[in-house]
Amino acid sequence: MNVFKKLALIGLLSSTIFTASNAQAELIYWADWESGTVDPTINRITEVNGTMTTSTAVIDVTYTNSQGIHFLQTGTGIDYFNSFQDPSISPYTSALVDNTPTAAEMIALNRQGSQTLNFSESVANLVFSYVSLNLNGYAFDQDFDILSYGGLDGNADGYFGAGSSYKQVVDLGNGNFEYRLLGTGEPHGTIQFTGSFTDVSWRSLSDETWNGFTVGIQGTSEEVFDEVPEPSSIALFALGLLALTRKTLKIRS
Repeated sequence: MNVFKKLALIGLLSSTIFTASNAQAELIYWADWESGTVDPTINRITEVNGTMTTSTAVIDVTYTNSQGIHFLQTGTGIDYFNSFQDPSISPYTSALVDNTPTAAEMIALNRQGSQTLNFSESVANLVFSYVSLNLNGYAFDQDFDILSYGGLDGNADGYFGAGSSYKQVVDLGNGNFEYRLLGTGEPHGTIQFTGSFTDVSWRSLSDETWNGFTVGIQGTSEEVFDEVPEPSSIALFALGLLALTRKTLKIRS
């Protein structure tokens, strides 16, 4: 096997490991929303801070929205993620999400405009669960997969009723796209951004009172993808292999 075939094999094995790791998501570590900062000029919360605690790490998560949010839940009040039925058929769980979002941990929105989530370190396989996304939609800067919603694969309806979800990809030109989460009726469900992320941004497409969300992760990128060599490690290994091959050829000549 020549050096180029060996390098191709290394890349193939790395890709295979990465894909297999993605497919094993089960337990989700949901955000614990802790506090909100009010912008006095509009008298609304424009920043929310929280944490996600995995088996080995505590990740800070910051949500920003210059329009302001409708309200914030930090573990008290009505649990809008409750479907009033068996949790195993929740609109938020699926083959890839084993546990429902933490009760009464939610950010509620009612204005159109841009917003961003930032994480203190790279996180893996981000999941985004939403409540009552009727008469509105979200346009993300990252592609996503719809994992579940009320009525899909036997899942129960959400807190406010039934509704389906679908994705629309919009070509913005110049190689730029946005990925819209839309629906009919009263959508409640979960989507997933597969891979590693330190931030994700989206637009609320309409003013609507109200719709809500929370987020969770499979773990940190280091926890989930630790089988995959870092790009620098792959490069060093490849250079070493190339040097060894050149040395062998020199000896033979």
